[in-house]
Amino acid sequence: MIKVHDLHKSFGGIQAVNGATLEIKTGSITGLIGPNGAGKTTLFNVIAGLYTPTSGTVHLDGEDITGLQPHQLFGKGLLRTFQLAHEFSTLTVRENLMMVPPNQPGESLMDTWLRPAKVREHEEIVRAKADEVIRFLEIEHVADELAGNLSGGQKKLIELGRTMMVDAKIVFLDEVGAGVNRTLLGKIGDAILRLNQERNYTFCLIEHDMDFVSRLCDPVICMAEGAVLAQGTADEVKNNEAVIESYLGTGLKNKESKA
Repeated sequence: MIKVHDLHKSFGGIQAVNGATLEIKTGSITGLIGPNGAGKTTLFNVIAGLYTPTSGTVHLDGEDITGLQPHQLFGKGLLRTFQLAHEFSTLTVRENLMMVPPNQPGESLMDTWLRPAKVREHEEIVRAKADEVIRFLEIEHVADELAGNLSGGQKKLIELGRTMMVDAKIVFLDEVGAGVNRTLLGKIGDAILRLNQERNYTFCLIEHDMDFVSRLCDPVICMAEGAVLAQGTADEVKNNEAVIESYLGTGLKNKESKA
């Protein structure tokens, strides 16, 4: 689905992404791990159109999407969430979801004035879709709560729900577990697995929680210094000497050797 070839992104003299080459296959949940400063988020930002690469290419289903803008990629089904949730804090959860679909008749002043029935009909369709997403995520109890009043984990669920309001092909999740308690993290993991297994969503996620990564992800890709260091199953990557040296630390190696 996504093929990244020899991707580079520099900021002045700093090479944030330095020759990264990787593939994200359709129907997979790919984990992206690595130490802080490895270039993971910058790679996400280049793929998702927030940054233009210095060199290299990104392809989606064989189409060169290198350098396209986020709204163009949104139209192609490539979505990205952020480590810090970007909710509309003064709107309810349901309203946050209803804001997502593009080109709604209510956005047109002409339709609002001259075709109000069309606007109401479409709004009911979008509302029904939002309610279906709310049921899927099992968050009916906060459907009418202002999004700004939710916990960090609940906001992450809303971000995931927003990707369900359009026909997403692939979703990039940036540290979905950051600041989330274990109970909600389990619920988020369940939702990701269900979307993958029941609706054939493809995911790529940055995460530091290796238990979460091991539960969800195959394959796992480890980055270091802007490039791909290793890839394979979660167990293969965790036991890779180079990964242990650069990221997981000798503590894990010693712990496993004593087990």
